[in-house]
Amino acid sequence: MEFRHLGNTGLIISEIAYGNWITHGSQVEEDTATSCVRAALDAGITTFDTADGYAQGKAEEILGRALKGERRDGLEIFSKLYWPMGEGKNDRGLSRKHVVRGCEDSLRRLGTDYLDLYQAHRFDYTTPLEETMRAFEDLVRQGKVLYIGVSEWRAEEIERALKIADEMGFDRIVSNQPQYNMLWRVIESEVVPLSEREGLGQIVWSPIAGGILTGKYKPGQELPAGSRAADPKSEKFLADKVSDQALLERVQGLEPLAAEAGLSLSQLAVAWVLQNRNVSTAIIGASRPEQVRSNVEAAGVKLDAGLMARIDEVLGDSVQRDPALTKSPENIRG
Repeated sequence: MEFRHLGNTGLIISEIAYGNWITHGSQVEEDTATSCVRAALDAGITTFDTADGYAQGKAEEILGRALKGERRDGLEIFSKLYWPMGEGKNDRGLSRKHVVRGCEDSLRRLGTDYLDLYQAHRFDYTTPLEETMRAFEDLVRQGKVLYIGVSEWRAEEIERALKIADEMGFDRIVSNQPQYNMLWRVIESEVVPLSEREGLGQIVWSPIAGGILTGKYKPGQELPAGSRAADPKSEKFLADKVSDQALLERVQGLEPLAAEAGLSLSQLAVAWVLQNRNVSTAIIGASRPEQVRSNVEAAGVKLDAGLMARIDEVLGDSVQRDPALTKSPENIRG
């Protein structure tokens, strides 16, 4: 395993992190989820990402039990909040009430007394940003949170939060957690340049595009049994991609390039995101331990400029680059 700093902070994290969105508490049984976490630990992963909204808290609980007995100082545990956690009008968003309660609940579920990184899972247009930033700041001062980050925020939203922190003497946001992969590059034109200037690191999710970049979805063929796209719990996230035959053909065109680099397609995809110097870590998920063991082989891989250019040629106009595609709900309380 290779390690990087989280943005410009002194915190060192594994350049491949393990995340449990969708799988833990939803798609796989707890013993399998625990085996995946053990495989991650055995491979040298020290950074684990989750959120209260993943399976309505169950993912945090399962991760907490799977990590029980590990030396806490040897781990970096990240969580997030924003999405509804109940029917109450204050059980969602980034109000002071929900941030404080959400943190307490996440700490309890994870079985820890602090989070290395606590992240705003989306931008909340219904709460003054000053209120949210002060609530996070108080958690830092109480020692319950070490660093603050955001997820899927636009460049102008990140910039506003940084300005408030500077004006009010708060700890600054140190990271952003966006979707980022060969096919989805919407952060490159605005978020990445801002982050490089201001010292934020990217904690990227979906480096293999939900499995599309593994090459297992073949054009003109049935969905593989047991795949995410064939699972009623998660197929909605992939429906548009697996129905795009042109896209699937382009992904198949990456096979020779991966073979040339001595990598599988999924390893090539993870290695690709790690070539971006603003990426602090790439989050991988898994429904089987062998997926973890395979994807960590991308750590430390260097892809030359020629190969990166040929990847762009193969994918062509299948790549999404519009920064406007990063969106948060207009009214989380509606």
